[in-house]
Amino acid sequence: MTCSAQPQVVGAPEIWNPLPDFQDVHNDNQIGNIVPSTQLFSDVKAGSLPAVSWVIPSGDDSEHPFATISAGQNHVTRVINAIMQSPEWSSTAIFLAWDDWGGFYDHVPPPTVDGEGYGMRVPAMVISPYARSGYVDHQTLSFDAYLKFIEDDFLGSARLDPRTDGRPDPRPDVRENARILGNLFKDFDFDHKPRPRLILDPGVANVPGPSPIGQPQLPPVPTGS
Repeated sequence: MTCSAQPQVVGAPEIWNPLPDFQDVHNDNQIGNIVPSTQLFSDVKAGSLPAVSWVIPSGDDSEHPFATISAGQNHVTRVINAIMQSPEWSSTAIFLAWDDWGGFYDHVPPPTVDGEGYGMRVPAMVISPYARSGYVDHQTLSFDAYLKFIEDDFLGSARLDPRTDGRPDPRPDVRENARILGNLFKDFDFDHKPRPRLILDPGVANVPGPSPIGQPQLPPVPTGS
């Protein structure tokens, strides 16, 4: 069974763009805060980045088949370069994460939390002028750790709690309070001198390009003299 392809637009719920499908986002009149990813570059240039931004890729930049890894690398590098080159860099923390990757080869069973596992492990990194250099975080973390960090930083550690939010909420508990969950503040050292910018070459996107199903991928043809 196959489904016909649908155009990917910013307001359409997607597997990696769930916000338009959250009733709370509509009830709180926040649907207008969901904008095309290109808006980030405009906000950076204008110095008007929100305090918290969730930047997600389009299908072409997602590294999901038939998108290419090089396109995803190009997209991520351009986003981080733009933020690094802005005045906001001195007070910015970037959490770069993938929603799935290599899970079929994970040999470690996920921890059990409130009857649900954390799922397969995924790569992530912290990019900031105050990130610990060469530091490997061995805490048990999940995507809940990002919410915890944001709530600690901007809400005085107040939690989005289904018992007190005053709205229908099927969550059985507050995952940010799970005892097993680590704290991302440990990834930072605010006592050292801010690290300088490191602007990287984003490379060339879509090299090699995707192949049609069933067709072999040909190696790139060298160019130049």
